[in-house]
Amino acid sequence: MQELQEYDNRRFMIFNVSELNQIDFNTVLETSADTVRKSVDETKTFVKWDGTMPTCVSNLTTKEGPYTYEEILTILATLEWTDPNLII
Repeated sequence: MQELQEYDNRRFMIFNVSELNQIDFNTVLETSADTVRKSVDETKTFVKWDGTMPTCVSNLTTKEGPYTYEEILTILATLEWTDPNLII
């Protein structure tokens, strides 16, 4: 449970890739538009933050969330986010 406690204040927002240019990467925990994870079809992505939602995230028009750490793990395990044919 220690790991989950570390993420108690962490939130995640899913949104369309078309809005990536609206993200201020100084206010979220991702480093750039080039390093975000995308859905299998590359139409959606997400950002994460701790504490108060950054304004750039609240201003998104295609947002889904916010989600907790446990919720995002469940979402990212779906076929929309994880390609079952990917060989690691």
